[in-house]
Amino acid sequence: MALKFRSTNVFLKPDVSFKSRLVSKFINYIMVQGKKSVAERTFYEAMAICHEREPDVEPLELFEKAVDNVRPSVEVRSKRIGGATYQVPTPVRSDRQTALAFRWILTATRGRKGRPFPQRLADELIDAYKRQGTAITQKENTHKMADANKAFAHFAR
Repeated sequence: MALKFRSTNVFLKPDVSFKSRLVSKFINYIMVQGKKSVAERTFYEAMAICHEREPDVEPLELFEKAVDNVRPSVEVRSKRIGGATYQVPTPVRSDRQTALAFRWILTATRGRKGRPFPQRLADELIDAYKRQGTAITQKENTHKMADANKAFAHFAR
């Protein structure tokens, strides 16, 4: 029997500073070539920058709200029916919502150039917290595509 992994993964230890599994999972997404200490340092530097720029909001609260704002509720999936391919809107599972939010935030962060990574990450998290920025645009585009193709929703399983 295969184990099912959810966003509240019991096998994932909470991070050292915030005691949050969500933060620990995000740090794992930041990590490149197995260098977890570098990813942790990057994330905590970004949280310090977020706290400097938004002193009235706790860094963990800002991070959780930013991720929550980027999570998509629907997406489109290609489905081939009778020789034609349709973009069928489908609801997104909670673990995939989190994965997509992390991916979009990091893609937007890596797309910004000219500054150190922690500063770019802090900028993107603050933008996502305020419901602006590239990651939020990606979510809105996904929702618009799903809305435009809702005529094909009856093809969903």
